[in-house]
Parts: sequence; C-alpha cells; structure tokens
Amino acid sequence: MKLALSPDEVTFRDELREFYRTKIPAEIRDRVKYGRELAREDIVTTHRILNEHGLAVPKWPVQWGGQGWSPMQLHIWEDEMQLASVPEPLTFNAQMIGPVIAQFGSEELKQRFLPPTANLDIWWCQGFSEPDAGSDLASLRTTAVRDGDSYIVNGQKIWTTLAQYADWIFCLVRTDPNAKKQAGISMLLFDVNTPGVTIRPIKLIDGHHEVNEVFFENVRVPADQLVGEENMGWTYAKFLLGNERTGITGVGRTKVKLGLAKEYATRTKSGGGTLMDDPVFAARVAELENELLALELTLMRVVSQPLDGKPNPASSVLKLRGTELQQAATELLMDIAGPDALPVHAADIASPEWAQITGPTYLNYRKTSIYGGSNEVQRTIIASTILGL
Repeated sequence: MKLALSPDEVTFRDELREFYRTKIPAEIRDRVKYGRELAREDIVTTHRILNEHGLAVPKWPVQWGGQGWSPMQLHIWEDEMQLASVPEPLTFNAQMIGPVIAQFGSEELKQRFLPPTANLDIWWCQGFSEPDAGSDLASLRTTAVRDGDSYIVNGQKIWTTLAQYADWIFCLVRTDPNAKKQAGISMLLFDVNTPGVTIRPIKLIDGHHEVNEVFFENVRVPADQLVGEENMGWTYAKFLLGNERTGITGVGRTKVKLGLAKEYATRTKSGGGTLMDDPVFAARVAELENELLALELTLMRVVSQPLDGKPNPASSVLKLRGTELQQAATELLMDIAGPDALPVHAADIASPEWAQITGPTYLNYRKTSIYGGSNEVQRTIIASTILGL
C-alpha cells in the first residue's frame, strides 16, 4: 500500500485545505472544533457551499454530482474537511439515502430526489431503529400494507437523529409479515409532514435534544416512493450501513480532539510543571496517537479496495475501532478538565468554557459505539465474515 502522496495528490490536498479554511465561515468551523452546538442554519449553509463547489457528494455517480475521484482523493477530501473542523455534508443525505437511491432507485426517483438531496433542499432523517429492534434491526415491526396506489404505514421509530429538522424520512417497513425477518422488509420515502406522522423529542443525558421518537398512524405513502423492489429493503439497508460505518471512523475529527487535549494539557499545572510534562500522561497521549495512526492506515486500505457497490465487511473494523478511539479522546479531554468539567454552561464561575463542554461531550459520545450497529454486533460480523469463525 502506498503511504506517500503523489505530487498531484499533494496539490489536490493543498487546494482543498485552502478552500475549507477560506470559504467556510470561521465562526462555524470554530463551533465544530471546540464542541459547541451547531444550528440548523450552520449545517445548511456549509452543505450548500460545499455542493456549489462540487464538494458535497463526490462519492455519488458523476451524473448526479459525483466527482469520479480516486479512493485516495476521496480520503483526502474527507480527512482535510475533518482536520479543518468543517461540518461534513449531512450524513443522512450524502452518505445514506443519496447513494441508496443512486444505486437502487428508479430513474424517476433519481430525477426527483437526488438533486434536492445533494443541495440539502430536502433534509432527510433515518427511520430504522425501533424500541424492540435496535441492534437486532431485522426484528422491526413497523408495517406497510398495500392499498391501491399507496402503502398504509403504522408503527414507531426511535432514536431518530435530527428528525426535528427533517423534511423527509427514509423508513424501513415490514411489507410481508409472513416472511422470515429480513426477507419481508422494504424501504419507503415520505414527507414527515404527512398526516399521521408525529415526532416527539428525547432529551439526552448531555442535556441536548438530538434524537426523537417518531410515530406512524395510518400514514398514506404513495407506492411510487418505494425504493427499488418490495421486500428487498434489507439489501438496501446493508448497503447504507456499510457507507455509514466507514464514515463513522472519524480519524480527522479524533486528531482534532487529541490536538486540543495536548493544547489544554500544556496549560494545566501539574506538580512543578504542566500535565504534558507528566510521563504517564504523555505516554497515554502517545498511545492514542499511535492507535489512531494504525486506524488511519486500515481506513486507507479499506477505501482503496471498492467492492463494486457491495458492503465491505472491513467497514465493521473501522466502525468498531473508530468509535472506541473517539470515546477515548473525549475521556482524555474530560480527565484534563478534572473538577472543572462538572459545571455545564455556567457563565458566572471560573471554570473555563472548554472544560465545561468536556462532560456533556463525553456523555454524548457514549452513543458512538451503539449507532450504525452496536460494537457487539460489529464483532459478530468481523468474526463471521472476516475471520470465518
């Protein structure tokens, strides 16, 4: 495997680096870097700037906004974006439903949905998990019964991220109740403002409203908003989750967190020096950096070996290890903050803002080893499809 960039790739990297740092508003990038909450407008603004310059959906087919880049160019595009603390194109659009429609949708679905999906004119949310079907997603019970030119949808989804901002949902439903688990699942697209759809917020342990419950009561969905074929939704879901798990890796994001950790540690007094002078702490940082480098090399191997649109089981390795290192980085930051991490968003005390953010961030990142398929599920996939156990 090639470890050094070619001269053309260096030029490509430098052009992206310059673009991200000059065309994306600095105040938005600072909010990302320092862990402050983004508004919906921040995400839309950034996504549309990227799309205007062909940088929102470069992995898509060229006719729908893709760039036809090499795997290394795609890696550089994503890595430099994360290193510059640019909000990445909305995952639900760019990494999830867009590629699914491009790969499996009818020509009519592509014409109708791909351009507004690329430009974030439609904000999508993901209707997969249910109260009794999270890690065992194939046990989902939301039903869709054919009624003439429509499906009638009834059921419930949970942990639906940013549904409060969404315009449409891509939803897994059971269309054949008599089929075995995966065999009877389909994927439908519909407007969240359709009569019968109710969205309720869930307040998370970090105090934020990020996820939701979504209820469906006799929701009428036009049959032409079925993705691909009826009862083939599990195939499309596996394709989608393969893309999600690769994107979850977040090497660049974790590098930024480790950089901040070192910066804060050099300001934190410990004994006769700073925390970075403590050999035990320095060794902990060095170990994380080495593990992150190993993950980055694994990521480069995976992205440079496309499997003709089929899910790559190695994406489970990336998801598993990537989320573990993200959690390790947030734990490191909270340890540096120490007691200053306990107050949250308290302006009238001496605890610095960065320290107050570390506690909620640590708590929020507990989710990363669950979404996209829990890490326990990823270990099972690795054991069966890679190790052959």
